[in-house]
Amino acid sequence: MPATSTAHTRLTQSDSFLQALAGYRRFLVITHDNPDPDAIATGWAIHLLIQERLGGNVRLIGGGEIVRAENRHMVDLLEPPIELVRKIEVTTDTATILVDCAAGTTNHLLTREDKVPVVVIDHHQNGRCPYEIPFSDVRPDVAASASIATSYLREQRVEPGAMLATALLYAMRTETQSHEAHFSRIDRSNLLWLTERAEPALLAEIENAPLSRGYFGDLVLAIQSTFIYDDAGLCLLPRAHGPEIVGEVADLLIRCEGVNRVLCGAIVGEDVLFSARTGEGAGSATDLLRLTLQGIGHAGGHQHRAGGKIANLASAPKFADQLHNDLRNRWLAACNVDRRRGTRLIARREIVENL
Repeated sequence: MPATSTAHTRLTQSDSFLQALAGYRRFLVITHDNPDPDAIATGWAIHLLIQERLGGNVRLIGGGEIVRAENRHMVDLLEPPIELVRKIEVTTDTATILVDCAAGTTNHLLTREDKVPVVVIDHHQNGRCPYEIPFSDVRPDVAASASIATSYLREQRVEPGAMLATALLYAMRTETQSHEAHFSRIDRSNLLWLTERAEPALLAEIENAPLSRGYFGDLVLAIQSTFIYDDAGLCLLPRAHGPEIVGEVADLLIRCEGVNRVLCGAIVGEDVLFSARTGEGAGSATDLLRLTLQGIGHAGGHQHRAGGKIANLASAPKFADQLHNDLRNRWLAACNVDRRRGTRLIARREIVENL
């Protein structure tokens, strides 16, 4: 007689994800506020997987707005099923799925409803969650949340189609900028799988999205407002047309020769938004930003890329001297830089003299 196998079929992460959602009739897939390509693509993939495997009423939602020119262009071209809303209603038969953000942070719609998510899918370093979650798949070792969602599609044999594949591939590309170029075995496999299904022409069009004149005004102001303290750069903007400039300037400044740590901040509406970057061997951007905002704001992110916010700042439409000085001192202390007098990255006088 043939031997009887006693081995059990091992549940994949996507199997456990679907089991956690069994019994619910409605599903809210929730991104962080001002969703970026990783949040949008991850949410879209989870939206599709739920439709294909569980059915029911599924919505992909986020708060705030889509701010970066490339991100808006991506949404216009690929048409993901995302809705931007101000508030949500969570009924007892609704499962909430957080994507690309943590339950313990305040940058998503679920926080404002004081609800605990059923599922969290994320790849950020956000510390320990303050409460129990039925299913959590948090992998800081992968390049993007989109890589986790892609693995789910592959495990469940769900084809994404060209548009979603393009969104997932673009998300992985954006998440691996600014020295965040580590790829796990899963990432490498998923990149190949998505490349076979994505549309290269759409990728190129997204990456060359048109930019507004206001963007260039913000960029000029940022360059003129940047100071260098040893190897640490600091750019604090009194105002910005949109939040996208904060991350883009940080991405640009970390490429400056001799600069290994960068903090860029700007007042946008009633909030101060921040992006931090570090080069190879220059420490954790997330740790540096958390130290800088300790007690006054919150931060999260990756080893070399992080974002943060001071919320509901009641101030004039420019940095008060006290706030500007406090943030500068906090950033330099976090970087262990004693120097308090910085040099401008470049002054207008130097540009004119070199013509």
